[in-house]
Parts: sequence; structure tokens; C-alpha cells
Amino acid sequence: MANDLMIVTNTPGKNLVSTNFAYCSSADLRRFASSGSPLAFAFVGDACVLSIASHDDIPNGSIGLNAIQRKYLRVSTGDKISVKRFVLPEVFTLALLTLELDYVSRAKASNEQIDAVVVSQMLKRRFADQVLTVGQKATFEYLGNNFIITVNHAEVEGQENAGIERGILSADTYIVFEAAGGSGIQIINQRESASSNIFRQKEFNLKALGIGGLSAEFADIFRRAFASRVFPAHVTSKLGIKHVKGMLLYGPPGTGKTLMARQIGKMLNGKDPKIVNGPEVLSKFVGETEKNIRDLFADAEQDQRTRGDQSDLHVIIFDEIDAICKSRGSTRDGTGVHDSIVNQLLTKIDGVEALNNVLLIGMTNRKDLLDEALLRPGRLEVQVEISLPDEAGRLQILEIHTNKMKENSFLAADINLTELAARTKNYSGAELEGVVKSAVSYALNRQLNMDDLTKPVEEENIKVTMEDFLNSLHEVVPAFGASTGDLERCRLNGMVDCGARHEHIQQRAMLLAEQVKLSKGSPLLTCLLEGPSGSGKTAMAATVGICSDFPYVKIVSAESMIGLSESTKCARIVKVFEDAYRSPLSVIILDDIERLVEYVAIGPRFSNIISQTLMVLLKRLPPLGKKLLVLGTTSEVSFLDSIGIRESFSVTYHVPTLKTEDARKVLKQLNVFSEDDVDSAAEALDDMPIKKLYMLIEMAAQGEQGGKAEAIYSGKEKIDISHFYECLQDIVRY
Repeated sequence: MANDLMIVTNTPGKNLVSTNFAYCSSADLRRFASSGSPLAFAFVGDACVLSIASHDDIPNGSIGLNAIQRKYLRVSTGDKISVKRFVLPEVFTLALLTLELDYVSRAKASNEQIDAVVVSQMLKRRFADQVLTVGQKATFEYLGNNFIITVNHAEVEGQENAGIERGILSADTYIVFEAAGGSGIQIINQRESASSNIFRQKEFNLKALGIGGLSAEFADIFRRAFASRVFPAHVTSKLGIKHVKGMLLYGPPGTGKTLMARQIGKMLNGKDPKIVNGPEVLSKFVGETEKNIRDLFADAEQDQRTRGDQSDLHVIIFDEIDAICKSRGSTRDGTGVHDSIVNQLLTKIDGVEALNNVLLIGMTNRKDLLDEALLRPGRLEVQVEISLPDEAGRLQILEIHTNKMKENSFLAADINLTELAARTKNYSGAELEGVVKSAVSYALNRQLNMDDLTKPVEEENIKVTMEDFLNSLHEVVPAFGASTGDLERCRLNGMVDCGARHEHIQQRAMLLAEQVKLSKGSPLLTCLLEGPSGSGKTAMAATVGICSDFPYVKIVSAESMIGLSESTKCARIVKVFEDAYRSPLSVIILDDIERLVEYVAIGPRFSNIISQTLMVLLKRLPPLGKKLLVLGTTSEVSFLDSIGIRESFSVTYHVPTLKTEDARKVLKQLNVFSEDDVDSAAEALDDMPIKKLYMLIEMAAQGEQGGKAEAIYSGKEKIDISHFYECLQDIVRY
């Protein structure tokens, strides 16, 4: 607009040239004054924001700019330039400022040493409360030399990733100095700005970055990988240490490894990270894969050659690094490509001409597949396990994923995230996100009319309730959680009172679970339940698993491994144990061990590989902080004794068949016989396994003509004792 244009004139007086102010008349100053503040700012030439002061020598309608300002704005005296009032935003304080230093005249250059601490304090006094914009230039004098600064980078507090390129300088602003190429300026003592030389902000709000439950892991990463880089190069040189060049994030899928690596890359004040999926670098052409690896490091090599210790940090993130860095000699494809990749990486990270400006971040959920040479100090030496979040971590993750809903009033009043965190044992971060998505789908579905999908949705009626979240827990189950469905299948008839002997064993098994949970000296307990087939061993073990309330409960049975080879079965069993080690409390049920080891009575024959695997796993202590209870069941205890598996268990309990008194208790609870027939039926069931008893009751309940079961179980009719005896004879006979 025409009334925004002012005539450019010189700064009034040499003593005002280095102030970086623009000057106008007293009358014009009123146009730029900030309400309630003595400061005045103007947006000049649609390029930068300058502080405005009045001067008697400046006529109305003119603005005084020094030579540096005029050159940056590309105007001369007498030109007209747009000058508009600038209102400071509420959040506008600079957190970080990167300034390039050069001589005003290189003809007078003298390879000056610039003390970063002294110059930083000087600039903060001289340009205090001024707005600085990326690209803007200003001058200052230091030790008799005139220098020019160029703003290369600026970040406002709390707005690090918002793309804002200007802010107001304060006493707390971190200033990072860079010497202009070819200037010969040496910057020393950069302690004051060192903290922000590596990172883009002064502090890290992990929750704002979308990282929940990983504060301890992040603290380890910072200490090991970044603490040395925060200090100036001369400090680390005096300490005689080298920077960490690589880290490995490993753990179960969905726990946040990729998220953390990407956010680390964003927080660093260097080159944008290169994110590479492991399989992407593979090529079918000879030598092409190795070239792809070399190309990843080319920029860092060039930067280190030209800038030395002043080089930016180059971050290379390898997702699924196990796909390309398997142990050398483990693959038999005949090409040797995987071995060459490992050799190429080792050369770049820790070779003769090793780079010091690179941080390689690898991620995998199969650390065991990686070549050992990659994991030693000097390479991927920082190895951090990103494990399943604990209850506090799960609460943080749920808060992160429901934050937008809460801000926009989409969460119902009955939502209790603390309770949800307690219910979601062994859920990974990705699975918790899935729970939130599933709950939202229930809420959205209530607002849809399936008969008319074009009907407008009333946004204000959308509410995600606690019931939606509880429903979603049935829909999204953790990969490392309890196999509740499999356990319930092992006790389809529930648990009834089978007498004092069964109750005693059940209590002992539950006490073992309590011992594992509470004792510091028993991180691993193993218990073998042996007895005749059908005596209730599996149901008893499943009940212990369910009632223990441990977050990880898995059952290993032969039925889930039908047709698999011995080596594959071993791998499946080992994986169950490895998964259990990731949970603080775990129960593993080895059902029908004789079937797992492929026992055949004729011979006898069995799988020695599987039996040896089981014996090793039953003796192996879980990692520190993890506790495990293993329950085994068998109907061939003498066989297990002969091959040494039985002695691998801490304790062995015999689960007996039912005696007459035990059978009477069961029949009374089932209430399927008349009072006169209970004793007779119980006597006939002496020495009967509980599983066979249930099958016999099912057969007798059908009646001679069939179709009576519903009436019997509802209590309207009772089993005919004579038909019961006939069924019993059939079972005994066959």
C-alpha cells in the first residue's frame, strides 16, 4: 500500500551505524510503537524486522538505514521501501541463533581468534531485544577489527519445528558461531553455545515428540552417544576420547525403535538424517550394493575433508539392519554380498580413514542375527534395548494418542487412562495406538446410519467412552501377552472341587507363582505335573497361568507344531522363552512333554535335539529383573526320568485319578444324578481320571434316545443310573 512506503536515507551519525536500528522522525515513530511497550518494530522491505528509533535529523516519511542494511535490502538512498508496523507474537524469544562471522574487509583480515564467550556476551548487549531474521546481516567491532555477522539459523523457543525464521534476542539465547569459508577466522572457547551446537533446542520434551515410556532409554542414549558431542572439540581432544559413531536400538516389534531414531535425527542440529530400510541397499548387480553403502557416507567424507572438526554431524538411520548385516558366513547364497556389506560398513565406521562426523543408528528386533564385529566398541557400541513399556510408560503413550481427543472434547467423562494402563500388560506402543484407533472406530460407528451413509454426522455427539476402550482390548491383543483363549480351551469344563489331594497340588502350584513374583532369590522356578492321562494336569497348569495374573502366559503343545521339523520345533520353543524374557513376570506351560520330544514307546524313540533344548532352557536363568515360572505336564514320567528331563524341574507333583470320595464331590457339584444315585455312581467311578469322568457324564446325559442333555444340565431331569452303567461298560470295554 502507498502509505506504507518510505524514502530511504542514511543513518544519522556514524556512532549509530553499529546499533542495527532503523531511524525515523518522532511523528512516524508513533506508527510503529508497540502498545504497552517502549519498543517499536517495523517490517522493512518484506525481508526483515528492524527496531525503530526516532532522530531529529530524519524528516517525516523517511527511514534511515546503514550501508549493511541497504545492501541486504537491495536499496539505495532516495529509493522508496515498504515499512509496516510489526507486532511481536506472544512466543517469540530465540532459543538458538547460528551466526556466520566474516571480516567487513578481508583486505584487513589477520586470522583473528574469536572468543565465542566474549563475543556472545557483546552481541547480546548490543542487539538486546532486537528481532533477527535468517539472512539478515549486521556489523560489530572486536579487538580493533570490524566484523559482519550473517544470521544462518534461528529457532524460537517451543517452535523448533514450525519453520519460523526470526525471533527476538534475549540473554538466554544460545549462540553458535561459524567462520565464513576462506576468512581464516578461528573460533575458540565455544562453551556457552556448545549445548545447542548439536541440538536444536535447549531441552527435550519427549511427550511432545510423541515418545512415551522411554525416558530411561533416552537418558542412556544421550549419555553414551551425545554427551561427548555437546562439548567443544578441544575439550574432547584434551580428554583423549573419540565420539561414539554408532548405536543399535533393539527390541520387540512396535516398541518405538523407529520412532525414537527418527526423532533423534530431527532434534540434531546437523544435516537431515538419511533413513535407509535395510533391504533397499541390496542390488542384484555385482558391486552395486557396496557402492550404495559408500554413497551414504560420501557427504560426510566431503564435509570432514573440507571443515574438519567443524563438520556437521551426519546421521544415517538403518531400519531392519539385520536384513543386510547378518553374521558373515551365515548366508549361503553364493554371492557373498552380505559379507561385503558388513565389511564396507566396518571400514567406514572404524577403518583406517574412519569418519568422526557420522552417527550410525541401526534398528532391529533380531539382534542375534547381526555380525558380532558390528557390535564391539568403536562400531555399534551403544546398544539400547527398547523393551515393552511398564505401566507408567503405557499411561504416557495412551495420553499421547488421546491428547487431541481430549483437547477437542471427544473423550467421555468416564475415561480412566490409569485403569487402561493397568489393564494393558505387555502391550507395545504400536499395539496401544491400535487400541486407541479401535476405540475411536466404535465411537464413530455409533454416529453412522447404515441405511443412509450420506446422512450428515453431528460432530459434537462423537464421544469415545470407557466401554469403547474395553471392547477394543478384546480386538487388539498383545503379541507378547497371555494366551487366554488357548488356556481356557485347556479347561473347557471349568475347575471343580476334586478333593483334598487335587486341591493341595493346586495350592502348591499357586504358591510357586507367588514365590516367583515376590522372592528375590527365585527368578526361575520349574514344576512338573505328572499323572495318568486325563487326570487334569493341563487344566491345573492353565488355571495357575490364568490366576497368576502374570502379563505373559504361553502354552507350548505338540498340536501347534504338527508337521514341523525338529529344528523348526526347537526354534519355536526357544522363541517362546525369548519372548518370556522380555516380560517382567512370565509363565510357560510345556504341555505333554513326551509329545513335544516325539516319544514313541516302541524303541523307545525320541528327538534328542528337542529334549536337549528343553533341558537347557529349563536351567537357563532369565535376564536380571525378569522372572519365569515353567509348568510341565506329562503322562510318561518314567520316560522323562530316563532321559534326564525330570531332574531339570525344581519340583514334581503327582496328579492322581479320582477316588470314590473325590468322584462324589464332583458329581454333587455337577448335580446331574438324583440323591439316591450319587453314591452308586461315585463308587463306579473309583480310580477314574477327571477328563474321562466328564466324557462319561456327557455320554450318559444324552439318554438312550438322545436329546436329554439340555434338560439334565438345566436341572429339570436327572441321568438314568442304568444308562450310566451301560456307558461306563462301553468305556471300560473299549
